[in-house]
Amino acid sequence: MKIAIASSHLSGSNKAGAGYQVNLFASQLAVRGHAVTVFSQIDSDSNAPYALELVRAQGALEFLRFAWDLRKVDFSRFDVLHAHGNAWFARDRSLPRYIHTYHGSYFAEFLHEPRLKERLKLLALSGFETASTAACDEAIAVSEEVRRFLPGITRVIPNGVDLKLFTPGSKKSKTPVVLFVGMLWGRKRGALLVQKFRDEILSKESRAMLWMVCDEKVEGRGVVWFGRSCGSLLAELYRKAWVVCFPGTHMGMGLPCLEAMASATAVVSTRVPAARELMCNGRCGLLVDEAELGQAVLRVLQDRLLRERLERAGLERASEFSWDMVCARYEEVYRFSCCGVAERSFKGAV
Repeated sequence: MKIAIASSHLSGSNKAGAGYQVNLFASQLAVRGHAVTVFSQIDSDSNAPYALELVRAQGALEFLRFAWDLRKVDFSRFDVLHAHGNAWFARDRSLPRYIHTYHGSYFAEFLHEPRLKERLKLLALSGFETASTAACDEAIAVSEEVRRFLPGITRVIPNGVDLKLFTPGSKKSKTPVVLFVGMLWGRKRGALLVQKFRDEILSKESRAMLWMVCDEKVEGRGVVWFGRSCGSLLAELYRKAWVVCFPGTHMGMGLPCLEAMASATAVVSTRVPAARELMCNGRCGLLVDEAELGQAVLRVLQDRLLRERLERAGLERASEFSWDMVCARYEEVYRFSCCGVAERSFKGAV
């Protein structure tokens, strides 16, 4: 099948939002025998198994420019156009089907953003996002939480996890380690975990360490900052950590939590809806209120039986998010879409 994928961002070398998932998804589809061409304003890795056509958008609001410039692309040579994220205006009436996957909700981010200027920007973007669900033939969300904020969503297909990269290790770190992957500020709230670690965890577990994978530099007793790590290094951090903690206020799906579960590492998260969804309401990870976060992490560090139970349950749950499963579900959507259009065309001809 000839598949066009549109995404403003495309990341193979670092974990940068939807672009990271799009690169993996397009690669997996190509490996499965599809002729995949990605349209993006960002170059991909040179060894990517799919074709790439750059749509350069420059200047202010470049992601809106990219979305608008997609209207100039002739997609008629493809069987399916599959847009991601901000590729809102890619509609080509010559195509059998136009599918759009939403990796998050700007309105949900608006609700959790404290800065007024950013709130206004997110609110404006949420208008484009909501309107775009009516322009596509099939609107798909990566979680029920995303679906909740976008009324035009027709089904949920989660993001996948690389089960060959994120795998259980033979040994954990010799000292208790808490791992955070995300951003220090904003809705990911890495700074909150740093505070909880200093105030509540170190006083009871003096050997504990906090590994921070984020752009912003973090220092302090027991804290090790890795910057924006990815690939094999990040996978090794997941394997060695005793617990991965998500202290945020909102997540679209919770990829760091899923990668931790695939690595057989216990997860502690605040009670955000997407975490409840991913962790089966607490069966596959510990869900707590913000006030309980530090003590919950400490409990997992000190309770080996609890930690091992969460590791087993998380590993079993992560197996449901293989890329084979994700691609198979999208292939079903593609086949249904194309067959449906062909059937209507045949009836019209008769």
